[in-house]
Amino acid sequence: MESSDLPVLIGQTGPLNGEIWGIRDTILIGRDSSCDVVVPDRQVSRFHARLTRSENGMMLEDLASKNGTYLNGTRIDVPEYIQDGDVVQIALVQSMVFLSSDATMPMEYDIPITTTDFARKHRLQLEPHSRRVWIANVEILPPLSLPQFRLLEKLFEQQAQVVSREDLIEAIWRSDEAVGVTEQALDALVRRLRERLTDVDPNHDYIVTVRGHGLRLDNPRD
Repeated sequence: MESSDLPVLIGQTGPLNGEIWGIRDTILIGRDSSCDVVVPDRQVSRFHARLTRSENGMMLEDLASKNGTYLNGTRIDVPEYIQDGDVVQIALVQSMVFLSSDATMPMEYDIPITTTDFARKHRLQLEPHSRRVWIANVEILPPLSLPQFRLLEKLFEQQAQVVSREDLIEAIWRSDEAVGVTEQALDALVRRLRERLTDVDPNHDYIVTVRGHGLRLDNPRD
C-alpha cells in the first residue's frame, strides 16, 4: 500500500499539536515510552487507547484508562468504529483528528495547527474537516453535534448574509432527509446552538433572526 493511502491521525489541541501518524495496522496511544503515540501527561494512562485497522474500518478502543477516551466529545465504553474527520480525545488532554487517507489531507495540515491560525480575522472561526469551532481562541468542547456544526458552517460560509430557513434545512439534513423536517426541528437546533455559543461567549448573540427571511451570522472582528 502506498503511504499516501494510509489513514492518519493528526495531533491538534494538546502537547502533540501538529504531529502526524500513519496507521498501517495498529497504533497504541499512552504515556508509556513504548507506545506508538506517546502523550506526556500524568492524566494519560500508560497504555490508554488503541486504534486497530480491519476490513470493516478503523476501530477505537479504550484500554481501561482512568480518565477515558472520547470520540467526538463522548466518552466510549466499548470499541467504536471511527469515520473520516472524527475527533479522538485522550483524557481531554490530547485531541487528534482521524483522516481515512493522507492523500486527501487538507493543505492546512501541512503546518502545525493552533487556534491562533484560525482567529486572525473574526472572533468565531471553524475548521470544516475536523469540525472544530473556536470563539476568541477558546475551542468549544465537547465538539458540536454534526447537525449543529452544519448549521453553523452554512451561516459561516455566508457571513453577514441572511440564509433562508429552507436553505438551512437543506444544508443540515441534506436532500433526502430534509423532506418532512419541521420548522420546530430547526428552531430547536438553533436554540441549542445558541446555548453552546453563549456558554463560551455570553456577551454576544452570534445567530441573528431576520423575521420573514431567515438567519444570519453576526461574527465581529477582534
